[in-house]
Formats: sequence, structure tokens, C-alpha cells
Amino acid sequence: MTDTLINQDRPPALEIVAQDDGQDCVKLSGCWNLRSLVSAPELNLKISSYAANENIQWDMNSIDVLDSASALILWKAWGKKLPVALKMLPEHQRLFERWQAQTISEAEPVGPRSSLIIKYGYQLFANFLEQLLHLVTLLGQLVLDMSYLLLHPGEIPWSEISITIYESGVRALGITALVGFLIGIVLSYLSALQLKIFGAEIYIIDILGLSVIRELGPLLAAILVAGRSGSAMTAQIGIMRVTEELDALSAMGISHSLRLILPKVIALTIVLPLIGVWTSSMALIGGMVSAQNTLDISYQQFFLKLPDVVPLINVLIGLLKSAVFGLMIALIACHFGFRIKPNTESLGNETTNSVVAAITVVIMVDAVFAILFMDVGMP
Repeated sequence: MTDTLINQDRPPALEIVAQDDGQDCVKLSGCWNLRSLVSAPELNLKISSYAANENIQWDMNSIDVLDSASALILWKAWGKKLPVALKMLPEHQRLFERWQAQTISEAEPVGPRSSLIIKYGYQLFANFLEQLLHLVTLLGQLVLDMSYLLLHPGEIPWSEISITIYESGVRALGITALVGFLIGIVLSYLSALQLKIFGAEIYIIDILGLSVIRELGPLLAAILVAGRSGSAMTAQIGIMRVTEELDALSAMGISHSLRLILPKVIALTIVLPLIGVWTSSMALIGGMVSAQNTLDISYQQFFLKLPDVVPLINVLIGLLKSAVFGLMIALIACHFGFRIKPNTESLGNETTNSVVAAITVVIMVDAVFAILFMDVGMP
């Protein structure tokens, strides 16, 4: 114990030792820490002068103590690289490994801009294919789960389905009603300004009926549910990952798809058409209020003419679209939920990605429906 304390109190020393092969060797000994080097500023000058000779050898085996500050001083004097002929203890080697790794990463050659763009595009495409494959896998697992539940109806997770319907449907009625009502007012008011010019005020019913029932109602409902309920589903699964609840379910032999994914998919597929009808109804009410105030079209006239200008097939198309929207929103929410790693940063990033991807897919599916049913349901 006394010898250790004496060694730690030895001041840092630097001497030139002649080797048998005629080469000079810089031998370092003593206690090399920040406090000792501050009291011996001449050592810094000697180190810099000797480090200029790349052929000189360095022997650090006699150093008793070496801290990070002293190692950094030597590292910079050596030109941020280890000398070719260097002897040191293994525990001192670890102090230089961090800076050596940083230097190697900084020295990596940067390719031309075109190759970087190609590499980035390839990574995006590969990531897209990977996520698409995972979505298809989820969809296939859902088909297997539905087949299993048809044979074992007693294991249908009714409680999970009902809870999801309440959280995603009942609790979303307020915001969807407000947004639908305001959109109906805006659409009716802007259309009325143009229809007055041509004296075609009565066609406000055609514009509102077709646009709201066929397009805006289901689309608005899906976007609101994707932002509200889709993000909540992703965050719920992510929190279960962070708190290791998913691992506990696996340890108990409970299927993730049967208890977590399937109830959400069934609930949203059922509830989103109902929310779409609710949103469309509130948008039409808002449009009627605006039409009555701006164009003097009575509520009775609006109700009587609406079934004539909007065929029933448009309602069915809107319901079908809403069901597909619900299926896609639930699948995407669960997909990004299971991608979350057990940390809070991943939780926020994947929840954001879930909302963006769900809204994007909803708009893409809506465009596909618009093309497929372009000539269907028009008066």
C-alpha cells in the first residue's frame, strides 16, 4: 500500500534512452495527470518537439498513472495517431481507443453526391419494401386469426373490441361533428358565391350532397380518426413495449395478434363507416344552415331534393371506403406500434410516423376509389 502511494506521487518525467539498435526512445515515467502536467509546463514543449520525429520510439510502460487529460495531450502531440513504435500498458491503451475510433470515422472518404443520393434512395426503397412485407404479414395473420375465431367463437375478444369501439368511435363524435359542421358551412358558402353569379342557386344541393356523402365525409372522418385514434393505438403498443408487457404476454402464451391487433382492426372497420355517416350528416346540416342564410333555400326544400340528386349507390361507396380506411388505419397503427424500441425517443418517432403514414395511405386509397368508381353513382 505504501509503495502504491509513493508511485502515485512521483512527478512526470521524460528522458531520452538510446537503444541497442542505435535508435532513440522517449521514455515516460511517473504520474501523468492534469495536476502534475500543470506544474511542469516544460514537458508539453518537450513532447511536441520529440513528436515531430516520426521515427522516434516511445516507451510508456513505466508510467504509474495516466488520466484522460494527459492522454489527450499526448494524442494531439502525436498528430491524432499512435506512433508506429509505441509501448504501453493495456489499461492505458483504452484511453486512446475512443479518439482513435473517432479519427477513423472522420477520415472515411465521402463519395460523390450522386452516389450518396443513390444510396439514400436505395435505403428508402428497401425500408418501404420491408414495411410493406410486414403489413402483408400482419394482414395474413389476421386472416388466420379470423379463421381460428370462426371455429372457436368462444374466444372472440369481445371486451377488447367494445373498448376500442368506445375509445375510437364514441369519444370521437364531438370532434368529428364540429369539423364536419364547419366544413359544410365553408363549402356551402364558397359554392354559393359562384352559383349566385349564374343564377343556379338550387344546384348547391347537388354540390353538397355528392361532395360530402361520397368524398369529404368519409375522408374527413378517416383523417381525424387516424390522427386521434391511430396515434393512440401506436402509443399504447409502444408503452407496452417499454414496460415489457409484450414480453409478459409472450411468456404467458397470449397471442399479440389475437389480443392486440385483431380487436383494433375489427373495431375500426366497424366504427369508421358509422363515424363517416355521422360526419357527413353534420356537414350537410352545416351546408343547409349556410344555404338557408346565403341563398334562401329552406331546410324542407333541401331534404326533399337531396335524395333525387344523390343516388343511394354513393352512400354505399362512402361506407365501403370508410371500412377500408378503418382497416388500413388500424393495420398501420399496429405495424408502427410493434416497431417501437424500448425507449422514449423511438416511441415519439414511430407515433409520428404512424399518423403520417395512415393519413397518406387514406388519401391514396381515396384516390384509387375515385378512379375505380368514376362513372358509378353519378346522376
